[in-house]
Amino acid sequence: MISRFFQSLKSEFSGYNGASLLKDMMAGLTVCAVALPLALAFGVSSGATAAAGLVTAIIAGIVIAVLGGASYQVSGPTGAMSAVLVSIVASYGLQSMFLACLAAGIILLLAGIFKLGRLISFIPMPVVMGFTSGIAVIIAMGQIDNFFGTVSEGTSNLAKLASYGRLGFHINWQAMLIGLLVVALMLAWPKKWNAKVPGSLVGIILATVVSTVAGMDSLAVVGDIPRTLLLSDRLDFTQLDFSVLGSLISPIVTIAALGMIESLLCGASASRMKNEVFHADQELIAQGVGNILLPLFGGVPATAAIARTSVAIKSGQQTRLASIFHSLFLLASMFLLGGVMARLPLAALAGVLMVTAWRMNDWEGIRYIFRRKFKSGISQFVITMAATVIFDLTVAILLGALYSALLYIAKSSHIKVSFSSIDANRLRTIEGKEPILETAGVAYITGPLFFGAVDEFNHRMAEMPAYDHVILSMRGMPSVDVSGAQAILMLCESLKAQGRSVAFCGMTDSVRTYFDRAGVTELLGEGAYFWSADQAILSLLATETAE
Repeated sequence: MISRFFQSLKSEFSGYNGASLLKDMMAGLTVCAVALPLALAFGVSSGATAAAGLVTAIIAGIVIAVLGGASYQVSGPTGAMSAVLVSIVASYGLQSMFLACLAAGIILLLAGIFKLGRLISFIPMPVVMGFTSGIAVIIAMGQIDNFFGTVSEGTSNLAKLASYGRLGFHINWQAMLIGLLVVALMLAWPKKWNAKVPGSLVGIILATVVSTVAGMDSLAVVGDIPRTLLLSDRLDFTQLDFSVLGSLISPIVTIAALGMIESLLCGASASRMKNEVFHADQELIAQGVGNILLPLFGGVPATAAIARTSVAIKSGQQTRLASIFHSLFLLASMFLLGGVMARLPLAALAGVLMVTAWRMNDWEGIRYIFRRKFKSGISQFVITMAATVIFDLTVAILLGALYSALLYIAKSSHIKVSFSSIDANRLRTIEGKEPILETAGVAYITGPLFFGAVDEFNHRMAEMPAYDHVILSMRGMPSVDVSGAQAILMLCESLKAQGRSVAFCGMTDSVRTYFDRAGVTELLGEGAYFWSADQAILSLLATETAE
């Protein structure tokens, strides 16, 4: 893996020159403009600080990019991760969140070392869309207080919503106006301008100017931005309460799972945009190392971000240096614009997150499964989205994947078996042998024969006409499991005990292997296997004639 990584680096920088460097710098500057408001917003919405979001974007943009599995990935804080972190911080505190980030980084590192990157392919797309939409709902719900300038209580979003009934929903009209100003500007901002100057950046700048000029002193603001990468609130092992470590297992798994899913989905999507190979396991190693380091600086967990990655590619990014430049520009912003960023209204950042939450949804994919009326896809989407909002991401993914597996099993359990007598007119050189063919028949089996289909298979075979010579055509049976192979063995034993012959045709190699191991070949012999039904019939005729 190490040699492949250095080989890919060599290929990536082959022919690199001054023009390429300039393109990477300009792409990095463009991505910085996109990342700055998002880093501040995701830092606050995660339950930490705006500075934590900036530090995360800076360090992740350098460390993960250097070690990453592709030239184009840009990592940092994301909306999906902040939706998970806010409940962890509310329940266990910042130090526990830092510890969970460190542990999740170790899991991601091990996942990359043990080459588990392909696991992402086992999650159905409706499930991915479902938890993405669920996270979008959580992000939007989590910004109600900042957007409307109101106050709630509780550690979960549902508990906060319930608390409005007890505390009342008292709107700060100044906050709501600032939030709506940012939302309106982002939605109205032309796409062709957005590629150069993001509407989110213009929105928070305008909101800050308006709130300052209008003297909106009642608005909550971001607060001081430290001019350092080593924040005062960072992982401190002396302050940790290790008694809660058992309670952190679920948050740790959630952070690791989300980091894996977001980063690998981003990589797979961006690889198609840039037509470049993506090394999933190397990316997991990079994400693991990055998330191990981040809490030591006071950063929050990071993942690859599709918004920043796609902007980098569309801006002419050449190599992973674009991500590094984006981090360096963010670092310069921290030192040069810290005073300005400290006065950003939280309502403005809430407006950015509201629009971001809306745009997170895969609307094209959602419309597709609903318009085409894919009932299984719709149910997968709805169940996963609801589980994400009500429970957490880990439960949602497991529930969505389990439900998808059950759907697959239910659909695959309908095995088809049809019976057909042999048409003598379709065979050559059978004069005088018609009586033999009248006692023979073919059973056509269609569908995988596994534990869920065994009962239906047995019921169908019980309806088979009383053939003396049975040919089982398995061209339509792609696979079999232990239960299926055992059902075939018992069928053959029963038919043989009745003095009836059995032959197979059209069998795949994998099914044949199962039959060999199950004892079917030992029972019937090698002569029971044929490539096609007509070969089996001709063999039957030859055997009967010889007798």
